[in-house]
Amino acid sequence: MRRKAKEVRIGDKIIGGEHPIAIQSMTNTKTEDVDATVNQIKELTDAGCEIIRCAVPTMEAADALGQIKKQITIPLVADIHFDYRLALAAIKNGADKIRINPGNIGSTERIRAVIDAAKEREIPIRVGVNSGSLEKELVEKYGGVTAEGLVESALDKVRLIEEMDYDNLVISIKSSDVLMSVRAHELIADRCDYPLHVGITESGTPYSGNIKSAIGLGLILHQGIGDTVRVSLTGDPVEEIRSAKLILRTLGLRKGGIEVVSCPTCGRTQIDLISLATKVEEMVSSYDLDIKVAVMGCVVNGPGEAKEADIGIAGGIGEGLLIRHGEVVKKLPEEELLLALKQELDMYRSNGR
Repeated sequence: MRRKAKEVRIGDKIIGGEHPIAIQSMTNTKTEDVDATVNQIKELTDAGCEIIRCAVPTMEAADALGQIKKQITIPLVADIHFDYRLALAAIKNGADKIRINPGNIGSTERIRAVIDAAKEREIPIRVGVNSGSLEKELVEKYGGVTAEGLVESALDKVRLIEEMDYDNLVISIKSSDVLMSVRAHELIADRCDYPLHVGITESGTPYSGNIKSAIGLGLILHQGIGDTVRVSLTGDPVEEIRSAKLILRTLGLRKGGIEVVSCPTCGRTQIDLISLATKVEEMVSSYDLDIKVAVMGCVVNGPGEAKEADIGIAGGIGEGLLIRHGEVVKKLPEEELLLALKQELDMYRSNGR
């Protein structure tokens, strides 16, 4: 059962409540480079990104947000560290939300200045706490970096902002330790009703990062915890969106998008199945269809193994099969398999299925 979090509006997007879990990413361009940043955001939007965050390390970057926002269609979040003046400038330039760690912003007066500006514009604040920035006293209290320490740190900061009469908040508690992240989310889910931004920070390259993120996000989201997610990968941020969508679909939390299943290959495989499956994945990415496509490497077992898929192809020596729901539709030359699959997909799309 989904945890019931309060609703928070970020631009034209609402998270929490009964709203679908929103997919986020972060640009890796220099925010000061408006054209490069806008182009990347548009690419991410086409891939399915619903909220985008940009680093704001300089005043020039903060000023660039205004130009960026005019050219994009999804909510824009400003990521602030240390300098409260950057947060004020980001808010002035139209950020739909700001991400801060009140612990590194400075004095209470500086935090209050940020809160007052956010309150005036009615934009939410994401309170972010990472295991790498946990306060020394909490590390000492718990004998190291722990889930309990992360939760206490986050709630202390939330309480500080609440005392300033503001509760338009989203909480993020992240660690590169998967099980620590899971435990921290389990603990904080019972102690507040703010929306939670979920992710495994510094998870690594697309190989290791996807594994860590799938396990961590899977364990957290399956418990009904989480209102917006980011898969943090060292690489092209478009991969973050693809991974997030697949994780959510696998958990039954999202519909839409083609699921590709393919056999792992064995000694009976008589075609280049790895290449074929890769080409199919690339091809189906442009179709917004809620169907399953199977790619099989054996014409003998392929139809039976593909029976749970809406459409399937299976290859043999120089020839292949087109399959619908486990039934062979036609036999055709191997080089025509991809074209036949595309025609089937086009038929699905034109029929509105």
